[in-house]
Amino acid sequence: MRTLSTKSIQRAAIAAAFAGLLVSGATLLAGAPENKSPELGAWGVDLTARNTDVKPGDDFYRYAGGHWLNTFEIPSDLPSYGSFTVLTLRGEDQIKSIIEEQPKAKGAIETTGEKIAELYSGFMDQESLNVKGLAPLDPYFKKITAAKSYEDIASLMGELARVNGGGGNSPFNFFIDQDEKVPSQYLPHFIQSGLGLPNRDYYLKDDNPRFVAARQAYRDYLEKVFTMAGKSNPGVRADSVLALEKRIAGAHWPVEETRDLDKTYNKMSQADLKKLAPEFPWDTYLAAVAMKSQKEFIVTVPSAYTGMAKVFRSEPVAVWQDYLTSRLLRNNSAYLTKDLDDATFAFTSTAMTGAKAQRERWKRGVQFVNGSMGNSVGKLYVERYFSPEAKKRADELVQNLLVAMGDRIDNNTWMSDATKKAARAKLAKFTVKIGYPEKWRDYSGLKIAKNDLMGNVLRARAFEFDYQVGKLKRPVDRKEWLMSPQTVNAYYNPPMNEIVFPAAILQPPFFDPHADDAVNYGAIGAVIGHEIGHGFDDQGRKSDGDGVLRDWWTAEDAARFKERADALVARYNSFVPLPGLHVNGQNTLGENIGDLGGLEISHRAYLLSLKGKEAPVLDGLTGDQRFFLGFAQIWRSKMRDAMLTSMVSSNEHSPAEFRVTGPVPNVDAWYTAFNVQPGDSLYLAPDKRIHIW
Repeated sequence: MRTLSTKSIQRAAIAAAFAGLLVSGATLLAGAPENKSPELGAWGVDLTARNTDVKPGDDFYRYAGGHWLNTFEIPSDLPSYGSFTVLTLRGEDQIKSIIEEQPKAKGAIETTGEKIAELYSGFMDQESLNVKGLAPLDPYFKKITAAKSYEDIASLMGELARVNGGGGNSPFNFFIDQDEKVPSQYLPHFIQSGLGLPNRDYYLKDDNPRFVAARQAYRDYLEKVFTMAGKSNPGVRADSVLALEKRIAGAHWPVEETRDLDKTYNKMSQADLKKLAPEFPWDTYLAAVAMKSQKEFIVTVPSAYTGMAKVFRSEPVAVWQDYLTSRLLRNNSAYLTKDLDDATFAFTSTAMTGAKAQRERWKRGVQFVNGSMGNSVGKLYVERYFSPEAKKRADELVQNLLVAMGDRIDNNTWMSDATKKAARAKLAKFTVKIGYPEKWRDYSGLKIAKNDLMGNVLRARAFEFDYQVGKLKRPVDRKEWLMSPQTVNAYYNPPMNEIVFPAAILQPPFFDPHADDAVNYGAIGAVIGHEIGHGFDDQGRKSDGDGVLRDWWTAEDAARFKERADALVARYNSFVPLPGLHVNGQNTLGENIGDLGGLEISHRAYLLSLKGKEAPVLDGLTGDQRFFLGFAQIWRSKMRDAMLTSMVSSNEHSPAEFRVTGPVPNVDAWYTAFNVQPGDSLYLAPDKRIHIW
C-alpha cells in the first residue's frame, strides 16, 4: 500500500445516516454459494500459524503468526515472503496461462495477443540471447565511445532516459505528473537520481558494516561488468564510477526530506532551472527528452540539483562514459547473455536482498511482459479472474469505510469544527477506483518484431516514455490508473484525491467473500482505511478535496496534528529490526499514520456493520479478536537481512512486524479484546496512546 505524493468510478457521497449505508454481514455475503468455504481456516484466519505461548499483549505479531515465523523457510529465489508474495506468485501462474494462450504471428506481428506472445517467447529464448552476446547494444556503445564533450554526455543521458529504463541513467531524472497546486495540468517533476545503490546512506555511512559490504559488492560488480564489456583496466573504471556516485550521493537530500510536499514543490521556468544548476547543459538535455519548449518544471530537490550539476562538470567525460556503460549493461542484463544476467543477479539480488537463487526464467518473463504491456495483460486478467460480484462487494466495503471515516472525523476530540468541516468536504470528494480502469491503454503504436528481444525492449520503453511525456500536451486524464489490475497493491493519489484498489489485492488473505465479516474488516478493511487515511496523513492532509496543495487547516489544529504525528515518529524511531538499524520514523510517518488510522477506521466500520448486535463467537474467539487476527494475518512476513537493511534505509514503509505492533497498542478495542494489562510489553497507558484519526 502506498500514497503517491503527486498523483474516477465516481466521487463518494457520504450521507449522515450511517446505518442506512452500512452493509451488514448478510448483505456482504449475499449471493455467495453456501457450500463455499474460506480459503484460510474455518472462517478466514489460519489459526495454526499462531504461537499461543506468546501473550498477545507482549508481542501480538508473534502471537498471531509466531508458529509460521518459526517454521517457514523463505524460498531460495526470493528476498522475502508474505501475503503480497502469495498473491504475486498466484498471479504469475495465472498470467503465464494467459500468455501461453496468445496466438503467435505467422507473418508480421500486429495484434495485441501476438505482441504479448512474442515478448514472452523472445525473453524465454536464452540460447539465442547467448549467441547474440552484447551486440544488440552496439549502437549505444558506439555513441558512448564517440562522446567527446559534456554536451555529448548530456544528450546521451536524455536519449537513455527514453530507452534504457529503470532510472539512474543520470543524476537528473524526472516523471510527468499533475502540478500539485494546479492539478488540472501536467508538469515535469525533476527528482534526484543516478545511484547504483539504494540511497545516499550506502555511500556515506561507514559505521554500518552492511553498507560497507554493499559498496564492496557493487564495486566488484562494476569491475565484472567492465570486464565483460572488454574494457581495459576494469578495476580502475569501477573505482572511478563508485567515487563519482559517492559525490552524487553527497548532494542528495535524505529520504525523509524528499517526501515533504511543501519542500519539494518548487515551480521554475527554464531560466530558473539553468540558473539553479548552470553547470549542466540543459538545452541539450531537454531537447533529447522532447521538452525543449517546456516552460515550467517542478524541481523537487533544488539544492541537490545545484550540487549534482557541479559534480557533473567536475568529473572527466571519460568517467561519465564508464558510468553510462555500466548503466546500459545493468539495465539490460536480463535481455542479453546468461553470464551478464547471472552477474547482475549476484549483485542486485544475492548481495543486496539475500536471495540465493535466480528465479525461474518463465516467472521473470511474466514480469517482463507485465512491465511492457501491463494494461493489455490486465484486461485479459480481469476478464478471467475478477468477477463483477467481487467488484460490487469491494465497492460496498469501501463505501462503509468512507462512512466510518466521516464518523471518526465528526467525533474527533482534538479538531475544531472549522477544520472538521473542511475535512468532511474533502472526504465527500474522494474518488474510488476498484478492480480495473474504465478504459484500457492502446498499444497499437508499439512495434514488436520477431527474434529481436533487445529491440523490442528498447521500443517498449520508448513507447512508454513518449506516452508519459506526451501528457504535457494533453488534459489531465482523471480516469487513468497508475497501477495495472494485476498489481498486488493499492494507493491514494493526492492531486486526484482518489483511492485505487487493483483487482489482484482483492483476494485472500486480504478479502475473501466466504470469510467472516470481522476478518474481512480487519484485513481488506484496514487496507481500505489505510488508503483513506493517506488523504489525511502528514502529507496527504496538505491537499484539499480538489487535489490542490494548500493549507486548509486552522493553525491550532495543524499544531495539534503535528504533536500527535511527532509522537508517532518517536515511537517508530525506537523500533530496531536489526542490530544498529533503526526504523526512520519521519520517512515512514505517512504509512504509519495510514496503518494506525486504517485500523481505527476499519474497526469503526465493523462495529457499525453489526448495527448494535453482538458478533458471534467462533472457535472461542470474539468478533473483535477475529478482527485483529485478520489484520495481523495480512502482515505475516519474513525478510532476509540484506533486504531488510535496504528497506529500512530507503522505503517509506515500516517492516511488517511494526505494521502490527506499531498501531495495535494505540487502539483501545485491542486491549479489551485480548485483556492486555499494565506490565505487558506492548501496553501503553491510555494517555500515551496516539489517536489521530
